[in-house]
Amino acid sequence: MRILMINKFLYPNGGSETYIFKLGDYLKKQNHEVQYFGMEHEGRCVGNAVNAYTSDMDFHGGSKLAKLTYPLKTIYSSEARRKLRLVLDDFKPDVCHINNFNYQLTPSIILEIQKWRKEGNKCRIVFTAHDYQLVCPNHMCNNPNTGENCEKCLGGHFINCTKGKCIHGSTAKSAIGTMEAMFWKFNGAYKYIDDMICCSRFLKTKMDTNPIFAKKTVAMHNFVDRVEWANTAKKDYALYFGRFSKEKGISTLLKVCRELSDVQFIFAGTGPLESEIDGIANIKNVGFQTGEALEKLIREARFSIYPSEWYENCPFSVMESQMYGTPVLGAKIGGIPELIENGKTGELFKSGSSSELKEKILKLWNDKALTEQYSLNCKNIRFDDIQTYTKKLMQIYHG
Repeated sequence: MRILMINKFLYPNGGSETYIFKLGDYLKKQNHEVQYFGMEHEGRCVGNAVNAYTSDMDFHGGSKLAKLTYPLKTIYSSEARRKLRLVLDDFKPDVCHINNFNYQLTPSIILEIQKWRKEGNKCRIVFTAHDYQLVCPNHMCNNPNTGENCEKCLGGHFINCTKGKCIHGSTAKSAIGTMEAMFWKFNGAYKYIDDMICCSRFLKTKMDTNPIFAKKTVAMHNFVDRVEWANTAKKDYALYFGRFSKEKGISTLLKVCRELSDVQFIFAGTGPLESEIDGIANIKNVGFQTGEALEKLIREARFSIYPSEWYENCPFSVMESQMYGTPVLGAKIGGIPELIENGKTGELFKSGSSSELKEKILKLWNDKALTEQYSLNCKNIRFDDIQTYTKKLMQIYHG
């Protein structure tokens, strides 16, 4: 099978890039042909046979003239259609697997694939939703100005993005986001997508607020690499690893940390609230960690804490912690509850509730037998590895 992976970034930049690179490599090992289409960039590490990509769009740099054209290009890109057509005619994919495409590629690529199909070419269009981009112009269902989760745009009421200045707190940028969403709502390009993969059941419920999407969505948690089980001796600390930012619930967690002076915490990460962590006696900030160092921190923790306050979808950190044998105390929000067996591999608390978070931390900290049992229970947890995930994906590819 010939599979064209489409994503605006073709270099390591975030979760969707990790997804397409790992999935593409595995598909190649299964003797499928895989090529990529997206934006040109000095860091690009994958591509296509005809070297056709859209021009690099640097929203933070670039010339003044280029920036003047960006508002129109982020809504509709004739260049993306032309360049994609070169790849379609050469590669002749059986599947176009679209990932993040808004702004740099635009939904105009869907129109080009549909045009190519109408010319007699058989090709399925599959879309993986990594965030809320098709139902929320700022992709997060969260107002960055107030920090509150927001569903006002669901159902196609995109003018609320402009009213709330939901994109970078800017009226102008929010207006462009609103226009982009409205344009493609009335254009109807999304109806040509055959299947929409949602990385959580929670995300699926938000996507399903669009009646066109509701007929196409399927929930499939992201795949994770299998790790070897080890009976690791636990140490006396609770772990937070991730971004130090408000939407991640750090402010709430820090409030609780100050009140629990007898509990030892380790924080691993970086972010805008890092300065607030310094000076709290029972928190050891070890900074951003990766690889074996991060694995050791996770394995040796009594339990990890995931206190997010926005609509997380399928956070890898929650799955990773349990796979390393460390139970998770997670916020009851978004797709997080789908990943934790409450009372078996961890526990849940009301997102944003410092009192309930404090109560749960004390419960787990003061009951070693309980956390040890939760840790043992993690041995039997089963998240899809890439082999299992791909088997499900191939059924979607074949339709």
